[in-house]
Amino acid sequence: MLFYQSVDLARQLEIRIEEPKGSTQKLPFSALISDPSLQLSYKGIDDYNPIVEAQVYSGATPLSLPIQPSGFNCWFKIAVNLCDLPLDSRILFTIYGPSGHAEPGVICSAQLPLFDSNGNIKQGSQKLQTIPELESQLLPEPGLANEYKELDSFDPNREAKTANFLDSMVHKYQLGKVPTNDWLDTLAFKRIEQIETANDSLHFLVVDLPVWDHDVVWIDKKYSLRRQKQLFSSSQQLGTSLTLLNPLDDSEHLMAVYDPDKMYESPIESKYRRLVRLADDDKDLRPTPRVRDELERVIAYPPAHELSSNEKTLLWTYRYHLTKWKHALTKFVKAVSWDDESESKQALEVLHKWVDIDVADALELLGPEVTNARVRAYAIDRLRKASDDDLELYLLQLVEALKFEPYNDNPAKSYLARFLENRAILNSHLGNYFYWYVSVQASDRKYGAQVFQPIQRHYLSSVPQNILRQVKLQVKFMNKLLEMATLVKQSKETRSKRIELMRAHINDPRHELIKFSPTVLPLDPSVVVVGLIPEECTVFKSSMLPLKIKLKTVSGSYSLIFKSGDDLRQDQLVIQIIQLMDELLKRENLDLRLTPYRILATSMTDGAMQFIPNEPLSQVLSHYHGILPFLRQHAADDSQPLGVKEEVMDNYVRSTAGYAVITYLLGVGDRHLDNLLIDNTGRFFHIDFGYIMGKDPKPFPPMIKLPIQLIDGMGGINSENYTKFKSYCFTAFTSLRKSANLILALFSLMTESTIPNIALEKDQAVHKVEERFCLEMSESEAILHFQNLINDSVNAFMPMVIDRLHSLAQYWRN
Repeated sequence: MLFYQSVDLARQLEIRIEEPKGSTQKLPFSALISDPSLQLSYKGIDDYNPIVEAQVYSGATPLSLPIQPSGFNCWFKIAVNLCDLPLDSRILFTIYGPSGHAEPGVICSAQLPLFDSNGNIKQGSQKLQTIPELESQLLPEPGLANEYKELDSFDPNREAKTANFLDSMVHKYQLGKVPTNDWLDTLAFKRIEQIETANDSLHFLVVDLPVWDHDVVWIDKKYSLRRQKQLFSSSQQLGTSLTLLNPLDDSEHLMAVYDPDKMYESPIESKYRRLVRLADDDKDLRPTPRVRDELERVIAYPPAHELSSNEKTLLWTYRYHLTKWKHALTKFVKAVSWDDESESKQALEVLHKWVDIDVADALELLGPEVTNARVRAYAIDRLRKASDDDLELYLLQLVEALKFEPYNDNPAKSYLARFLENRAILNSHLGNYFYWYVSVQASDRKYGAQVFQPIQRHYLSSVPQNILRQVKLQVKFMNKLLEMATLVKQSKETRSKRIELMRAHINDPRHELIKFSPTVLPLDPSVVVVGLIPEECTVFKSSMLPLKIKLKTVSGSYSLIFKSGDDLRQDQLVIQIIQLMDELLKRENLDLRLTPYRILATSMTDGAMQFIPNEPLSQVLSHYHGILPFLRQHAADDSQPLGVKEEVMDNYVRSTAGYAVITYLLGVGDRHLDNLLIDNTGRFFHIDFGYIMGKDPKPFPPMIKLPIQLIDGMGGINSENYTKFKSYCFTAFTSLRKSANLILALFSLMTESTIPNIALEKDQAVHKVEERFCLEMSESEAILHFQNLINDSVNAFMPMVIDRLHSLAQYWRN
């Protein structure tokens, strides 16, 4: 097989653009009357000359400057060499026309990937369907519950798909890959012309690329020939005939060779699998006791577990029997070869017969591994039964899952996007968080412009006017806080001067901070704020200079911390998981008095969090010389054995146990006495989750941060409270292990996130959380394991040294 290597082609990219095809829908006369300038726009003019601009991109990175050809149907060059093109290179075409104003307006756009799915550079004529710049979409029909049943027959872009198929066949004909037949070709081209005339409302752009003698394969680098070496050495001989092989010396290196078929399934294995599965069609087949045990073992695997070929075949063989096992569906979906049309059809027929699945399984089916639209629609149909409160617990991950949704030309049409938008419109509380989650994702370099910006525009065009007005007020409010935070940061004065500067800024009526229109607080939509209280606003002692803001509300006041230049998305994720775990434990009748304070990232570098009055343990130990004296100071009760009110001590013991278990499961690191807090009611909690998944900047971190001072606050190791503490730990650990699949499914939806500790090791993020659940252990083994972790943490010496060094560093810093 002959082919060229792209790395050898040191010549500029050359293209030819034909005049755009398709008619433009004219504006109604009423619209032209209401805005006369539209009469001079492309929708009000019958004849105009469009302008096409072309620019080469790799992902979101431009590889060339934008260029506008002098005319259509002429070849021109773009200043980028073919040998320098990455595999994901594409040309973005933007078509401009009259806008009714001085500057031309964007009519539509189209993009052309330069390489096909096999890594070959595209050749010849390419017909591209354009996408309007502003495309208003109606709200989806509410009855999505059974749409997955009709998904194969329903296609809003059927005409466009037909046109694209015909274009691909004509393209192959032009390249000589389709046999010619004069009389049949004449009839075919007449029919194609009729179809194109009927589809005149579809906008197309035809681009011509050079045609090469052979395929041009993308190769990253040019391989050098290996140096011939002598395999046998005459110096290493035994007798006269037997020789020894020389090992390769250190200068010999292995050479990687491009293999386009490496990622494809073996044809032999594929054929064997199809033959086996064609034979397994007994709907009444029942497993033997031994096979049933094997099936239960496979179904019990955690979400990230990779199934073997034999396990997939086993699940397929007993698929009809497994329809009664709700937890088996996710494993069955993984066992199906969805590229096989026959197998996919059979699997979808079985899908309709499955018993209702749990939310955890539905979330797993929305992960990146599941690409079949009807399976994803089935999972969304299950989520419809979830309450708004439950949906809020998973909303952060569901917004992340929008990255994995299949869609044709507009991500706002995807089933998950339509489902979330509908629920967000019906519930303003849910809609508040949906808007801000999507807004943060809209600035993502990889998915922002492609997925989340269209969804954001569609949502804002669909909400009622009162909600839209509130969103605008929220954005204005957060921008004013950001402006004030930037002003404080830019000041070179002392902290006290910065506080004066901030309060003066608030008091200035021009900044509209002392009093403004009632605005729903993005951090907590149940709170409506009307202004700031300047005398109670301050600046914290920190390198990032976070602001403490005291807000006036319609019913009182609310305190929050605003951070600028700090990515709060990781803290937001951890607090969301803590809130979920708290809810799961309460459903098991175990209230551990956790404090999942509210936190919201409003961008990738800014955000706000709820301020809860507290004391860091470092200050408690410094001022009160122990936690027990602190509790006695704020909740004394001489009738109790330790001199502390019973409910306050109960709060302390329960919350300490809860955070011990949760921070262990999430692998929270960098724990020191300044980010362990306690309030006057005895509630203990953690803040500052900059390190998770087992990461820690300090050497030899304990699996659980449990300094001896915490145990002393309960009355010591031999106290009854310490026994209760361990009991709460064991109960919480075993309870959360039962919900491990739900928590792991949520983390699996975050694998494409740019949250720091997840982005560093995307493939290992779920596994790191999974291994802490110890799912391979029995319940008694897991309890013993956690008992050993507690003992190791209480007796650990290194954390005490680290805490002491941290305290000294803080002393000298202050």
